[in-house]
Amino acid sequence: MPSIATPLGALPARFRRERLLIVGCGDVGQRVLRLLQSGPGAGRLQVLALTSSAQRRPQLRAQGARPLVGNLDDASTLRRLSGVATRVLHLAPPPGEGAGGSAWWLDPRTVALARALRLRSLPLSLAYASTSGVYGDCQGAWVPETRAVAPATPRAQRRVNAEAAVRHLGRAGVRASVLRIPGIYAPDREGGTPEARLRRGTPVLTAEDDVFTNHIHADDLARACLAALWRGRPQRAYNVSDATELKMGDYFDLAADLYGLPRPPRVPRSEAHRQLSLMLLSFMSESRRLDTRRLQQELRVPLRYPTVREGLSSAAQQGACPPLERHTPPGPGNRPGPVRG
Repeated sequence: MPSIATPLGALPARFRRERLLIVGCGDVGQRVLRLLQSGPGAGRLQVLALTSSAQRRPQLRAQGARPLVGNLDDASTLRRLSGVATRVLHLAPPPGEGAGGSAWWLDPRTVALARALRLRSLPLSLAYASTSGVYGDCQGAWVPETRAVAPATPRAQRRVNAEAAVRHLGRAGVRASVLRIPGIYAPDREGGTPEARLRRGTPVLTAEDDVFTNHIHADDLARACLAALWRGRPQRAYNVSDATELKMGDYFDLAADLYGLPRPPRVPRSEAHRQLSLMLLSFMSESRRLDTRRLQQELRVPLRYPTVREGLSSAAQQGACPPLERHTPPGPGNRPGPVRG
């Protein structure tokens, strides 16, 4: 029998309407909204979006979401989130180091959200957008989701803390999925292509010092987020990456050739610290290749851009981001792509 303690449980099935709450409705969240608006199931899912800015409410309404004003940095504003959604997509990043007086390894935002969701009926599922940086440096090895995390930076450590909060919520009865995401790119995303860096002539490492890098197109990431909400297994982590197997310098060489720009200069690691920022150096200190069998076999996400060559080539040829593919609801007709790793 249905229970009033669970979302939708007290209503007859014909009156039930799923409600999705998007927390952190930035670039990827807005791509999710576009997919939901254009898909065949448009209108059957009520979408709510948390925003800390009242000025964003008209924009979110125009994109098909009901805005809820609240601030992840102020837990008292989140109580209204409890019981409002049957599914939650958590895309908000942790605060910067030292923000809000919290310890450098903590993500108080995810902790506050999890506490708010537990106040009343729990959502059926939650998907959290984490980072592949939680694995640390793997020296170029193939990395499945079962590999132990070894965060080497404060921002990666905060993601590990957020993942722990999500898993704790999962033990309370939510079907929680953690998406471990590498570099996100898209031509219509701010800083979403290597073009500006290539025009600046920023160096990359020499071949012998170079590291493997991983990528996902923002549109494909939006599809993976939706798939995780309905297909993700309980307490499951998923590497969300395409099938590109390139070192960082080769990636920038490929982009330069596609854009008709000079390839970036190569420098040895011993010289890189003199020419590159600490942020860039941190990305150049970790090498791994993400195993995506779970993404393909369990979430069954057909990538529109299976490698960065397709994604960057499409942008270079069209001069703009290609239109979003219509969202297809989960079903047996969505076949996984080839398994790699």
